[in-house]
Amino acid sequence: MAVDHRRTRPFWAAAAAVLAAAALSACGSGDTAAPAAAPATSAAAPTDAAPPPPARGKLRGYGTVRQLSETADLVVRGAVESAGFRVDEVLRAKGESGVRPGARITLASLDAGVADMAHMSKLEAGQVVVLYLSQDPGTPTFRTLSGDFGVFDVTGSGDDAVASTRSQAMAVSGLLAEDPAASGHGFRTTLGQLRAVAAQVS
Repeated sequence: MAVDHRRTRPFWAAAAAVLAAAALSACGSGDTAAPAAAPATSAAAPTDAAPPPPARGKLRGYGTVRQLSETADLVVRGAVESAGFRVDEVLRAKGESGVRPGARITLASLDAGVADMAHMSKLEAGQVVVLYLSQDPGTPTFRTLSGDFGVFDVTGSGDDAVASTRSQAMAVSGLLAEDPAASGHGFRTTLGQLRAVAAQVS
């Protein structure tokens, strides 16, 4: 019986298409296809992840009491109160701050986003301290220089009163010159010495 090629042509075309699809499928399931698919997954990952938080700057370090005195807008001795700070003595004031003994000033904390903020102490009511302060522009608010760098705890009275840095790590290491051996161990001096250094840079 004769075969009509015109009628079988669509059959062979369909069969060829099925074989071609099967061959492509077999190639796609081989081990060599996996690496080609990996870049698409890894390239898409960053768009799904949250962007990293912006980096915040670190605080400036101070090596000497003189550096603190030169930088501070105000150097005062007094007591921390529940609603601010009572100034008992002004060791140094840059320009006309208007702050006098007996005044109460407002202290603000450092920006919570600053990287070093987690290691800072807190000023609490009743503490007697010498503070090295910077003034917020256009406001009556002050902040300690680089957090704990600008805080000395005071014990006793008069020139012989002991003045100790609040922190061991975030502390100066000398009065007029840095002492590498004292770095990281805190610094202790007298209230009289703090007054003398402040007077030198007035």
